[in-house]
Formats: sequence, structure tokens, C-alpha cells
Amino acid sequence: MFILEQLLNGLQLGVMLFLMSAGLTLVFGIMRVINLAHGSFYMLGAYVAATVTMHSGSFLLGMLAALPAAGLAGILVELIVLRRLYQRDHLDQVLATFGLIFFFNELTRMIWGRQPLFMEVPSWLAGSVELLPGIRYPVYRLAILLVGVVVALFLYLLFSRTRLGMRIRAGATNRETVAALGVNIRLLYTLVFGLGTMLAGLAGMMAGPILAVEAGMGDSILILTFVVIVIGGIGSVRGALVGAILVGLVDTLARAFLPGLLRLVLTTAAADRAGAAIASMSVYIFMALFLALRPAGLFPVSES
Repeated sequence: MFILEQLLNGLQLGVMLFLMSAGLTLVFGIMRVINLAHGSFYMLGAYVAATVTMHSGSFLLGMLAALPAAGLAGILVELIVLRRLYQRDHLDQVLATFGLIFFFNELTRMIWGRQPLFMEVPSWLAGSVELLPGIRYPVYRLAILLVGVVVALFLYLLFSRTRLGMRIRAGATNRETVAALGVNIRLLYTLVFGLGTMLAGLAGMMAGPILAVEAGMGDSILILTFVVIVIGGIGSVRGALVGAILVGLVDTLARAFLPGLLRLVLTTAAADRAGAAIASMSVYIFMALFLALRPAGLFPVSES
């Protein structure tokens, strides 16, 4: 019973990571920009959703406000900052977007203060359901899983069934040729970046009722997001989905079961200390072992 619950928790974490990594891998795969500030849009989505929800009493209104807010903020950042960095090397992009992290963290403290905000799970998503006899699971976490499935299906249809998706894939392959055919590459980049930040805002909004909404909350999840992208294959949305699920399961199962396994050979105190330390490193150990076997990741862009 406990194993099934932890598997579902791992899938839920994987969905959150997928919402983050899908946008980030799109930006890097198509625009060739390393955006360290991606977690800031996750944070912004959480803050806007929490604020609107508290004042309106409606979780849906908070969601409807968070998505365009994160998307609009991303579009402004692309127009004002990133558009000047396309022809620069990756070091300049890293330094500029790293500076944006500090800018957004301080901006949120100026607007919302230093005290964290808390969102309540809406009443229609509260409670739990019985999945199997004796196994109950929170409805809200199941809703997060459903959102991940819907987003994955949306992205699949967008890239495989629409003209915009065709242009995005073509722009990722050969932007000069696509521009010569009359496609407005700058507008395409702006739309892609806005879509990526909107997905990050959606992840932040969904995380709001689970985590405290506070400045800097996007920094820690950004690290896991980069791990997902490296494992899945840089630029691959399909790789982001599979990599996110793997990372979510490895992180959750290691934290849940590793201390107990170590108690078989160590004292309880030593096992708890060692288990917590190794569990926190488990994702990075998994990434290192995985890349030793497949350095390009699960689904390199050339194979996607």
C-alpha cells in the first residue's frame, strides 16, 4: 500500500517537473538560450495565483490570472533582455539570466513582502478518493497528474498537428532557411518563450497549495529541471516527459525507502543520517550513471 502511494507521489513530482522542463527544453532547443531564470516564472505564477485566490476566493480565477501573468512576463523578458543575447555566447546568456533571478526575487519581496503566502486546496479538490481497498489518495494530487496528461497531449498535438508546431520544429532545425521562407523568426521566438514561461507559471500555480509561496521558491526546482532535461535529451519535449517521471520516481522512492534499507546494516541513527544524505544525492547519482551509458540523453533532438 505504502509503495503504491509513494509511486503516485513520484509521478506527481514528475508531472511538476515536466511542466517546468517542457518550457525550458523548448527554449533551449529552439532558441539556443540557456535561461537560468525559468524558475522565476514558476515563482511568479504561484504568487499571482495565491494573491488572486485569496482576494477572490476562487481557485479557478487564480489559475486564469497566473497563466497570462507568467506568459506576459516571459514575453517582456524576451523582448527586453533575451532578444539582445541570441548572437552572444552561452556565458553571456547565463550571466544575464542569473541576474534576472535576483531581480525577480527582490521584486517579489518588494511587492508581496518577505512572509510566505499560503494557498488552500479548493473545496472541490479537497479530500481523498479510494483507489484500491485501503488505499486513499488526495484528490488534488490526482488533479495534478491529470493536468500533466492534458499538457503533454496539448504539446503533442501542437507540434505534430498544427502549422505553428511545424514552423517551430523547422525553426529549431534550420532557422536561417525558415526565415528565408518568410517566417517571422523573432515573433516565433517570442511565442515559444511565452509558452514556456506560461507552463512554468502553471507548475507554480499547481504547487501553491502544496508548498509555501515565497521568494526564491523556483531556485531549487530549477536544478531538478536541468537534471530532467539532461536525462531526457536537450530540446526534446518527449524526453522531458520521460525524464521528469524518472527523476520524480527516483527522488521520491529514495527518500521514502533508502533510510529503511540502510537500517538493515546500520544503526537507526546512522541509517537515518546516511539515508537522508544519499537520498538527496540520488537524482544526481542517477543522472551520472545514466549519462555514462547514454551521454546524449534518452531522446536527442536528432532522434525526436
